[in-house]
Formats: sequence, structure tokens, C-alpha cells
Amino acid sequence: MPVLGADMDEGTVLEWMVKPGDEVHKGDVIAVVDTAKSAIEVESFSTGTIEQLVVGVGETVPVGTVLALITEPGGERAKPARAAPAAARTPRELAEPEPTAPAGPAPHPVSPVIRHRAHELGIDLAAVHGTGRAGAVTRADVERAAVALHQVPEQPAAPSPAAPAPRHPRSRPEAEPRAGRARVTPRARRIAAELGVDLAAVTGTGPAGAVREADIRQAAGAGTPAPAAAASAARSAAERNQSMRQAIARLMARSKREIPHYYVTNTADMTQSMSWLHDRNRELEVSQRLVPAALLLKAAALAARQVAELNGYWVDGAFRPAEAVHLGVAISLRGGGLLTPAIHDVASLELGDLMARMRDLVARARSGRLRGSELTDATITVTNLGDQGVESVYGVIYPPQVALVGFGRITERPVAAGGLVGARPVVTTTLAADHRATDGYTGARYLTAMSDLLQRPEEL
Repeated sequence: MPVLGADMDEGTVLEWMVKPGDEVHKGDVIAVVDTAKSAIEVESFSTGTIEQLVVGVGETVPVGTVLALITEPGGERAKPARAAPAAARTPRELAEPEPTAPAGPAPHPVSPVIRHRAHELGIDLAAVHGTGRAGAVTRADVERAAVALHQVPEQPAAPSPAAPAPRHPRSRPEAEPRAGRARVTPRARRIAAELGVDLAAVTGTGPAGAVREADIRQAAGAGTPAPAAAASAARSAAERNQSMRQAIARLMARSKREIPHYYVTNTADMTQSMSWLHDRNRELEVSQRLVPAALLLKAAALAARQVAELNGYWVDGAFRPAEAVHLGVAISLRGGGLLTPAIHDVASLELGDLMARMRDLVARARSGRLRGSELTDATITVTNLGDQGVESVYGVIYPPQVALVGFGRITERPVAAGGLVGARPVVTTTLAADHRATDGYTGARYLTAMSDLLQRPEEL
């Protein structure tokens, strides 16, 4: 069970998209997991063959629990990624195990990160054989030792998919989907339970034969939910909202308790950006037109690339810079609460591509179709409340990140330029930053860089 966000402690398996014997590749969606905030598609950490589904549909397990066993090409079992507390690792490390480097002949010092991981798992490093370069102990070595310590035996070959060996007390026969079973969306599964519909008798009309809510209602002969079903759905939505608020409360309380925040603010002149945007949109189809938020996000990403001290994570008492800018975007949900999925490598995207990804991300976040990697990769987060009429926002940092950028409403104000006062569009930008990683001077450099970029929109 991966950690799909710093505030996640456990998850519920809603659906398996694979069965024993299926071939999977790294990045393939293999399961749908319900968290306190949303139903998330979980991707495979390895390429190989599904050996056994360990956790059954409907079971709630802590993060770090083995969900499935995968045999990699060559017959070796993929090592399970046992999750440490979210504060101890970067979001990427929360989601997948570290690859093993080639073996070397000579011993090598153990890195502080690996030493910290070994301490969390209770592993004596003196007893661990390093398989990394020059004999270095890798994360995989430590976790392999943890597997042995917890008496999870490794096997040289996978058992027959037809009769997998029991490996976990939570394993259930129903965890293994029937051959050829169509995919069922999480919402359709809930509606089917409420209306008493047998999923095996429903023909799906969605992509690849997926069973959707409309298929369930048609099978039940109900165009609208019955009063009892509607009440049950309302209770379920209220419970999810309450669970989400509790998860957000825990994370934000931890952030304020552990992170010494400092705030800086600036007012950026948007005259050039708005004029350029108006001219550019006249050349584009209506469906492809840009909104000011695209310019703001791109400027935030490029500024983070310039001031790299704000783009990364605070881990093991030190700042760890990220290799690329993965911009977390705070998205409010219709039922209440919010998610902060990431748009990857924003600094290298064209504005049109960024706009398309932003629309897609918002739509999937609000329909519960996000992937796990989108919730664990953000290196710096942006929150934009301008469309709500807010002029400025002072955010709370999402650990283990070290900065959060806030945008307010673009509004006209009197601005003095060249000895004359005129009305110009401006936006208030704010930065909440971790004082352990940087100071106000660095924060000021970042806001200044972002303001300068907005004066040259043709370069965004």
C-alpha cells in the first residue's frame, strides 16, 4: 500500500484491475485504492507477472502492507516497498522502491538517508550485505533485510497462478478477479451495492467494456436513485467529507507544528501579460484559449527553477533539491475539501500543453480518477483563489515540501509609471516558505523572479 500523500495512514482496496498470471509493466494501473480524500489509481512499481493478490477487495490496510506479489523477468520476486513515515522521505520515495545499483567489490560508507531508513525498520547495518556500486548498501538491501527480519520468505520461482500459495492472513479468494471480468468504476460499484444489482449480470458500455453508473441504473430499472439509496449516498458523501477534513487537519496541524513558516508578498504588474494573452487568444480556437492561471503557473515553475532552494524537500534535517519542477496545484472538490495533484515538469511545457494538463487534472480530481504518482510527486505547491475574489492568500506548506505559492485576484489598481498614474491590472503573489531551508532573502528573490517573468509573457 503506497503512501498517496503525506497525510495518508491507510487505504482500502476498491478494485483489482489485474489477476494472477497477468503481465504488467512499471506504471500500469493495477488497482484502485480508496483514501481519506479520493479513490486513487495505483500503478505497478515493477515489470513482471502478477503472482498473487494478497489483500482482498474491501479490505483496509496500513501503508506499507504488501498488496500483491509480482515475479520479475528472470524469476525473481519484486521487493515490496515498505513505507516509512511520510515526513522521512520525499514523495517519489513514498511511492516506489529505490533501484538497486550494480554490485562492486569494495565496501562503501552508508548514506545518511539509508542509515535513517535502516533505523526506522530496525535493521543492523553491520549485518547487511551491500549490492550497490563499490559495495554500497542501498535502500533495496535494507528493505530486503527487513523482509527477512519480518519472516517473509523469498522464493526463487512463482507458484502457479491457478493455485497461489497463501501469503497473508488478509488474503481472500474474492481478491482475485474472475478471468475476463470487466472493469467497474468505484462509483458504479457503490451504486450497485445500494440498488442490489449483481455486477456479473451487467454489461458495461464504458471504455473497454467498463461498467459505469448509468449501466447499473439501467440494470436496476431506476432512472433516479430511490429515497433510501439517495439517503445512503448522502451519508457516504458526508462521511467521506468528514474523513477528508480530518486528514487535512492532521497534515496542516503537523505542518504548522514542525515547519517554521515565513511569508513574503509582492504585487506583480500584469499589464504585459494580459495584453499578450488577449492577442494570443484571438489566434486560437475557443477550446484552446488560455486563461491567466496558465501564465501564473508557468511563471511560478520557471521561478522555482531559477531559485532552486525552494524546489524540493526537507528530509532528515536537510534540504534535498528536486531535479525538475513538479507543480502541485490545490484543487477544491465540489463536495468539500481539496486535493493537490502535481503537473509534472511544468518548466518545460508549452503554455498550450500546460493549459490542457491543467484542465485534465481538475476534471479527473473532481471525478476521482487521479493516479498515485500525481499525488506524490509535487516539489512545490501553488494555490490560486483569485477566481473566488480573494486578493491574497497565505498558505500552509505541504510537508516535506519547503514552499507554497499563493495567487490572488487580478484586479485594476492605480500604478505610477513614468511619472504618470494609471489603472493597471496587478496580482498579489505570496510565498510561504520553510525557514529551516531558506530565509526571507531567498523568498524575495523568488517573488521578484516571478514578477519579472510576468513582464515577458512571450518567453513563458
